[in-house]
Amino acid sequence: MVNGEVPSTAPLPERVRVIACGAIAREVLAVCRTNHLDHVDLICLPAIWHVYPERIAPAMREAITRARAEGYSRIFIGYAECGTRGELDRICEEERVERIGGPHCYAFFSGNEAFAKVTEDEFTAFYLTDLITRQFEAFVIEPLKLDKHPELKEMVFGNYTKIVYLAQTEDKALQEKAKWAADYLGLDYEYRFTGYGDLAPALLAAAEH
Repeated sequence: MVNGEVPSTAPLPERVRVIACGAIAREVLAVCRTNHLDHVDLICLPAIWHVYPERIAPAMREAITRARAEGYSRIFIGYAECGTRGELDRICEEERVERIGGPHCYAFFSGNEAFAKVTEDEFTAFYLTDLITRQFEAFVIEPLKLDKHPELKEMVFGNYTKIVYLAQTEDKALQEKAKWAADYLGLDYEYRFTGYGDLAPALLAAAEH
């Protein structure tokens, strides 16, 4: 007994390893912090693999193997399909682990069901999240070499009509950066606050199993 309090006899929750895309690391940590998910341990694969999705699946299998070797029996994948052409889902099935539902982070931040309805009429939109807005140069300009070859803007983005900033936080500086990105690409600009969308319930469900 300490300070008159009777020690809790409730068992501590089993630790959960979340293997996530570095592009959503802030959001995963925020959800865990808000919901007191202290038994969730996060590791991330490089966020820049958003641009190179073929690297995700092989590294994910290694990360799952490493997590099991470290004693984790509960593992959750902090990725949507993310352009892996079914490879990530095959790994999830073989390893018997679950991932966040949806095709990509734009969908689960918006809410997968809501995003599916919107995109039926919005196929000329280029989406940004907080992370991609914050690092627009590293994620868009530099990989596509738009800084060195500005003539590529029209070639790459000529069929787009607008940038839609799907914001996880209400940050004025990021809104200004997203508007700058739209101007840089010569596109219209639209702002939508999504919060964490389907990410929060997915993490809560994984942590409670």
